[in-house]
Amino acid sequence: MTNLAKADLAKIPVTVITGFLGSGKTTLIRHLMANANGRRFAILVNEFGTVGVDGEILKSCADEACPAENIIELANGCICCTVADDFVPTIERLMALPRRPDHILIETSGLALPKPLLKAFEWPPIRSRITVDGVIALADAEAVAAGRFAPDEEAVAAQREADGSIDHETPLSEVFEDQLACADLVLLTKADLAGEAGLAAARAVIEQELPRPLPLIPVTDGAVDPRIILGLDAQAENDLDARPSHHDGEDEHDHEDFESAVITLAEIEAPEALAEAVRRLAREQQVLRVKGYVAVAGKPMRLLVQAVGERVRWQYDRPWGAEARVSRLVCIAEHDHVDPAAFARVLGGTPVEA
Repeated sequence: MTNLAKADLAKIPVTVITGFLGSGKTTLIRHLMANANGRRFAILVNEFGTVGVDGEILKSCADEACPAENIIELANGCICCTVADDFVPTIERLMALPRRPDHILIETSGLALPKPLLKAFEWPPIRSRITVDGVIALADAEAVAAGRFAPDEEAVAAQREADGSIDHETPLSEVFEDQLACADLVLLTKADLAGEAGLAAARAVIEQELPRPLPLIPVTDGAVDPRIILGLDAQAENDLDARPSHHDGEDEHDHEDFESAVITLAEIEAPEALAEAVRRLAREQQVLRVKGYVAVAGKPMRLLVQAVGERVRWQYDRPWGAEARVSRLVCIAEHDHVDPAAFARVLGGTPVEA
């Protein structure tokens, strides 16, 4: 058999990048794209909500290592819930590209449970053609150190202690723990914001949750040597028993604990005022994540807005061009806290009907 034929038969490695809302998954992938070292990537981005933001960001960085046609976005649904309808056909589409990718990166939704996704790699149409090179879990070190991976961890602990019949975790905590339990390596992101004390605190929290020892690597702005996280050859699809989940034994899962609402805005005058409104959403409405594009009066560029809790970041990413200057923000919160009308009042906008 020729070397070319052997290459055609070799499985394409897939890296699954998981992590809670705003942990830095897109930033990491942008860094990998910029440091491909001869690799040709294909990327699958899964978002929770109808407005795709992360895919747009990545396509704006497309280059020879990962052209725009190699980036596919699946919005408004978790791929671990829609394996037959969305995931498998999308993977087959990536594998059928005119030039075969050397490596596939999957950015999961911040609300996704990774283990059901790994089980999808057992499906006959793809199991002989791809392998899970590794699962990389991102944890926001600053947030973890402050206990913000759960809505109110102390209150949950107190309630459990007072009521012996309660033995379940909060939804946010379960998502966080399942992502860690499924990982081959954990990146402690926002290391610069956490500082040494914050990193130490985050390490202590995460090490306590891990079912087995894993490397924990501090990272700032996604800057990590690709050799550390690519080429792990973990074959994670064959190692599911070592990756426990709160949902083991369940035939399926859903995300009814979380919902998103889309708010449209008129042109704004000042990004700082919008940022303060987004902070109010976190404080008053318990919104976990906000992301989207906004038109600023007198500015030809789109304003990309991303927030995790009260931490808000914005930047101008590209000109609007011929595109309609429509401002839309996706707001994600736990089910009981989703109130589109209230979100709209805080932001000064209008909720989009589902």
